[in-house]
This record gives sequence, structure tokens and C-alpha cells, in this order.
Amino acid sequence: MEEEVEEFRPGQSMVNGWCLQESSGEESEILESSLIRRTTGDKQPSPDCGTDSVKEPSAKSENTIKENGASMRELSQMVQEVWKNSSWWERYGVDWSIFGLAFCMLPIGFLCLRSQRLFVCTLGLFFLGLVHFVFTVKGGHMSSHRTLCQSRTWSKFWATFFMEVCSCVPVRCGEEGHVKMHHGYTNIIGLGDSSIWKVPYLSCGIYMFVAPLALPIITVLVGVKYVTQMPLVPAMRSLFCMAFGLWSHFQLLVHASGLSYSSALGCMFLSRALLATPFIHVNIFQHIGLPMFSPSNRPRRLQLMTNAVLNLPRNPILDWAFGHSIINCHVEHHLFPHLSDNMCLKVKPLVSKYVCDHNMPYHEDTYMSRLHLFLSNYNELMVQAPPIAHLVEFH
Repeated sequence: MEEEVEEFRPGQSMVNGWCLQESSGEESEILESSLIRRTTGDKQPSPDCGTDSVKEPSAKSENTIKENGASMRELSQMVQEVWKNSSWWERYGVDWSIFGLAFCMLPIGFLCLRSQRLFVCTLGLFFLGLVHFVFTVKGGHMSSHRTLCQSRTWSKFWATFFMEVCSCVPVRCGEEGHVKMHHGYTNIIGLGDSSIWKVPYLSCGIYMFVAPLALPIITVLVGVKYVTQMPLVPAMRSLFCMAFGLWSHFQLLVHASGLSYSSALGCMFLSRALLATPFIHVNIFQHIGLPMFSPSNRPRRLQLMTNAVLNLPRNPILDWAFGHSIINCHVEHHLFPHLSDNMCLKVKPLVSKYVCDHNMPYHEDTYMSRLHLFLSNYNELMVQAPPIAHLVEFH
């Protein structure tokens, strides 16, 4: 009998439920699974519901699973113990201290732009750009996973603030595209295979170093396009929040920094493009080039995530602006997406040891190594369709 595997989610209990599982070449089938719901009242599960595939692709894969003894249930229980023994400061406080410092840097950045000195103005622009990415990437990412707090009401508020007001991305877009699709079907071809980041008609140099600078404009266009596909009332609310965020940023630059309209627009663009290049790089480095699987031949959750996700080393600026769950704890984040950034960092030694002790892959590589790989194999990785991998090949 297949083992039912539960994924630990802070502050939640497990009940029996149903999960819709995608398959290739046949209709979607309803699979009975362990559905974990929030005690605060959330009812809709993500596509994978925190469980492994109920049907294994082959007998060889089943034998491999039994031989190495790895179990998502066992790992989840170990992580749950760490969570229970952690303080509020470790669960949420460390990350909120970063947001607090970012809020404090805002007036400093705006005031620096009033200076006539080039160095001071550049410093102010850097501060504003850093704050923007703390709010949009770290804040938007954590709020989409509801890892900023346990209150459902406050989680919705912060999701609206960080995603719609600061990022110009509708909350529904983030939840459906990232939480449900990317996390539910990581490296599953045609679903969560990171193909959204591929632009085959761009050359290597343009894509890797020039195109990312257009991210501030592309983000707004994508957000507006998604709004047009939403029901009227939620669409109007999201559009208002997005417009309010852009208008507030512009007005602060005009009145607090004393800039002309054209200078304010230029500073808006430059601050929002400050870390756009490493943002694109990180998103492609951590999944593309790793094993891809077909929807009908996907491995179980623990093996899927350890094969299809990669950690980058710690970096002071990127850790602060993007968060640990995106940079150096990406494997842990994909295994336990409802842990905060700091908690992902805390459980990393436990997770890495467990995975390595059971002879499973734990991908880690440096930023420059991945950059060299993509520059050398751009056509294979970013233009051609990825080959389908089989789990048995990696054991």
C-alpha cells in the first residue's frame, strides 16, 4: 500500500481530503490524499496538497525509495519538532526586523536624492532600490506563501501591500502562478518547468544582461494583463492598489526628494531595476538545467524537490533583498513552503543531513558557476525543449 505523506505546515492540522492530480495523456484523476488545511479556515489546497504522487512510475523507482528509506513524513516530523521549539523571534521576528530596517531606509533614500552630490544621490538610489526588492521579492514571496504571520486577516493585508501596492502583481497571479503551479509541479514539463522565464528569440548576451533591465516595465504590463482576466470587483481592487503604489512612489520622489517629473520617473525605473539582473539569474539558475519530469512519470515529493531544486551560497545583499528561501535555502523552501525565511535557514542543516544520509541529491552551486554554465550552454538550456528525466537514472 502506498504511504501517505504529510507536509508539515506551521499552525495547521491534518484532515482527510481530496486532491486534483494532473496526468499526461489521460484525464485528471481525483486522488485520495492527506490534505492539510489551515486552522484559520483556508479550504483550498495547492495542486500537490503537500503530498507525494500516489502512483509511482515504475517498480524500480519503488525499490529505490524503499532501499534508501527516505520518508517525507519522517522529515516533516523532524522539522515540526524544530518549529515547536522555536520562539516567535525565530519564526517571524528576524524577518520582520529586516522589513523594519527597510522601512527606516525609505526616508533616508528619499532625502539623499535631494543632495547635489553625485555620491549621495547614488547612495540614495541604491537604498531605494534595495528597499524595493526587499518589499517586492522577499515581502511578495513570503506573503504569497502566508509565512509572515499566523493571522489570516493580516496575511491577506500584507499580501495586498507587498504584492499589489509594491510589486504591481495581483495577489491571485502570485498565488496561482507561483504557489499552486510552480510549487505544485516543480520541474514538471508543461506545468511548473520554469518555461515562463525563457525567451528563445533573444540572444544569450541580450537575455542575460540587457533584457532584465526592462523588468520594471514588464512587471506592470504582466500585472495589468492578468487584471483584465479577473472578475470585475477583484480586478478593480487590484488595479487600484497597483495604481496607488506607482502613484505614491512617484509623488514621494517629486515632493520628498524635490525631483522634476522626468527625474522622478527615471529614479523610479532605476531603483526598480537595481537588482533585476540577479533576480532573473537566480530564478533560472535554481531549476533550469536540473532534471525535468513528465506529468505522468513524476517522482514522489521528497525526491522531486531534491532532484529539481538547487541552493546558491549565501550572499549578504541577495539574502537581505530576496530572502533565504530564494537564495541559499531554496531546497528547504520547496520542501516546506510554509516556513518563513529564517526558519528555512534554521532547518537547513537538518534537511541537508537527512537528504545526504539517505543518498539523495542535494544540489548546491555558486552563482558564478551557474552563470558560466548558462553562458556556455544557453541554447541547450534556454532555447531547446528540456529532456525528460527518469528518477532511476539519479540513484
